[in-house]
Amino acid sequence: MSTITTTAQTAPATATAFGGFTRTLGNLANGLAAFWVRREAIKALRAMNDRELSDIGITRVHIESAVWGKFDPDLGRMR
Repeated sequence: MSTITTTAQTAPATATAFGGFTRTLGNLANGLAAFWVRREAIKALRAMNDRELSDIGITRVHIESAVWGKFDPDLGRMR
């Protein structure tokens, strides 16, 4: 009967630190890009008139909360 043995390969400390740095840098870039996209969406919605906003179901005061995902549809209902 044969015995199988394995040894764990560990990465050098410098590779792990560099990987963490690049991951953090990537997360920062993704967050910044998402922020810019949201700001552009807010600009586009602010350029709409009240009729166009009511067609998509929001009011002018709820533009930012709708873009950031915090919008409550019951608050924006117009009677």
